[in-house]
Parts: sequence; structure tokens; C-alpha cells
Amino acid sequence: MPKFAANLSLLFNELPFLDRFEAAAAAGFDAVEFMFPYDFDAEDIAARLKANGLHLALFNLPAGNWAAGERGLSIYPNLVSEFRDSVTRALKYATALGCTQLHCLAGVAPVGGDIRAMRKTYVENLRYAASVLESEGITLLIEAINTRDVPGYFLDTTAKAADIIESVEAENLRLQYDVYHMQIMEGDLAPTIDKHLKNIGHVQIADTPGRHEPGTGEINYSFIFDHLDRVGYTGWVGCEYRPQKSTLESLAWFRALKRSVD
Repeated sequence: MPKFAANLSLLFNELPFLDRFEAAAAAGFDAVEFMFPYDFDAEDIAARLKANGLHLALFNLPAGNWAAGERGLSIYPNLVSEFRDSVTRALKYATALGCTQLHCLAGVAPVGGDIRAMRKTYVENLRYAASVLESEGITLLIEAINTRDVPGYFLDTTAKAADIIESVEAENLRLQYDVYHMQIMEGDLAPTIDKHLKNIGHVQIADTPGRHEPGTGEINYSFIFDHLDRVGYTGWVGCEYRPQKSTLESLAWFRALKRSVD
């Protein structure tokens, strides 16, 4: 059975953010992840992690104005300084929270923008971030995201992500493989996981259509979970889905999986 982390940006939204840590632990999770910690003091988050015996698997570098549709800073030639500031800010939180993986969102490519210039900036920014984080023992992750949910997102396939990783040439740059996004963009999930396993540092899940819990859509998650075990994946699997009803109701799949192992 894979190791699962509750994504507190999408799960347990019935509760205030800082109360979700206790709820996740009570539901049987050993780890959590979330998109952004920056609206809260690191000390407050650290206290909730410690009190509930939780590991923090992942969070994102600052990604611009999320409410305005921005989805990352790292591809824009005119925002290099802002991107470097975002690395510094994320590192302070990661150090305080004992988090050893950070995800860097790429950004939405402007219509008619210079793709070559954006790619060059992206590679250089990732090389910089990876170098800064390496000294602290932190892995940098990049994720391909589907362009139905985020039209124009710069990094949209596993092959493109692998090409970027190869170009950056950093030992601590790895792939965040999101099963939901890649089912939409390319399918062929198990062979793709096999091909890129050496680069995969984190996995995230949701079913499609709807981005709800496993078992509500077309993805055979029983097979996917078994396959991750078969190929020897030992990283975290982040539950980044929107519950159809309450979070606890949505975790029926998780409880059943734990019972089958026990």
C-alpha cells in the first residue's frame, strides 16, 4: 500500500485550515501536503504538525496572484527577481516546517509569447532554485498540469517535464506526477510511470471527470496503487481531490484500502 498524504488545501475544508491537521491525523493519515502556507505563521503550522505526529510532504513555492489566475512565476523573463525572492520565502518555511520537497509551478504562457525565451528562463530559474535548495537537502519538483483546467499552462505533458529535468541537470530536481492531470492529457498511466519512475519524487491523485475521490470516475485506482507498489515507488501519494460530499465520506476508499492491508 502506498503512503498517502492528505492535501489540506482540498480536504477537510469543513474546518479552518489549522484545524485540518488534527482531522487528517484522526482519519489515519501520517502526512499532509497543501498548496501554500504563506497566509499563516510557520510556527503555528509547525505546532500543528508536531501535535498530531504528521510529516509535511510538500508545498508550493509562491505562484503569483492565484485569485487572478496566475499559476507560477518561473517562465517569465521579466520576473526573475520575483522568482528568486519566492525561492527565499519558500525556503524559510520549508526549514521551519521540516519539509524536504517543494513544488515549483511553471506559469501560464501568454498568447503569442516567445516560447523559446520562456523555456530558457524556466530552465535557468529551476537551475537556480535547485542549487539553493540542494544545500538544505530539499528536492525541487515540477508538475505537468492539464490545459483543460489551466488553459495555456506551460508544462502540460510528462515528456515535456522529463525534457526540462534533463536540461536543468540538477540531482535534486524531480517530477511530481499527477495521475489526474496526466489521465486527461495523455493516458497510458502505468507505462508512463514505468518509463519515468527514476524521476518521480511525488505522486498526486484524483479521479476524472470531476477531480473527485478515487472510485468516482474512469481511473482504475486499485490497479494504480498496486502498480506503484509493484514498481517500488516509495514516495508519498498526495490526495489532491475535491470530495463529492464531506471529506470523511470521500475517504471510504482510503479506509477500505487500509482494512485490506491490515
